[in-house]
Amino acid sequence: MTVDGEIIRADCLGAEGISHGFFTRQGGVSGGIYSALNCGLGSKDDPSLVRENRARVARTLGAERPEVLTLYQVHSTTALVVDKPFPPGQVPRADALVTRTPGLVIGALAADCTPVLFADPQARVIAAAHAGWRGALAGVLESTIETMVSLGAERRRIRAAIGPCINQSAYEVGPEFEAEFLNASPENTRFFVRPEPHARSRFDLPGYVEHRLLQAGLDVVERRSLCTYENESLFFSYRRATHRKEPDYGRQISAIVLT
Repeated sequence: MTVDGEIIRADCLGAEGISHGFFTRQGGVSGGIYSALNCGLGSKDDPSLVRENRARVARTLGAERPEVLTLYQVHSTTALVVDKPFPPGQVPRADALVTRTPGLVIGALAADCTPVLFADPQARVIAAAHAGWRGALAGVLESTIETMVSLGAERRRIRAAIGPCINQSAYEVGPEFEAEFLNASPENTRFFVRPEPHARSRFDLPGYVEHRLLQAGLDVVERRSLCTYENESLFFSYRRATHRKEPDYGRQISAIVLT
């Protein structure tokens, strides 16, 4: 992993013809609780500022068009193939984008959930997925990989990088949450720890995402998941904002493009 100012880049996605970045909250024009690179159009931030922030992301990745394609994320398993921007006001509800169109920047928004960027450099197929716990458990990562394969990617050539998300030390969960994972597989118990015998469990979200990617047949998975909750100067965090009873929160973006 390399960190260049406000951008985190994964070594495994550094192939020629691909530009990507896990962007932090630094380097934008928003203010207040949204300071500074808030890329969430679903937030209550000034939309014109959010659009400028997103344009900065596109320019940083070398794109000619000043936009990043993202979705109305709903914690689903839906992965969409895209080859052009969405019509105004017609953003689909889904959680992963897949493309082989050069110059089209695709991204995932997050504020504790896991962004995952994918690439098969040989087939020139890329993807960006939003994997919260619900989507990861349901299969959004596998759906993304299968959609990439439908465009000509090969599973063993696909590289995946896991971006910043909430880490286990900050992710306290209840018994119903844990039960969902154990019902899916008793082996999932390894992703839960209790700091004390009677304390609530803490869940390893990036570890679980990495596990699902490897189980899906990928050979190269780079886990560079700094904690969004604990690194306030770098990241927005839904859970941190909730604990502080703040009225809203920003979203950081992770994006990738074929150059």
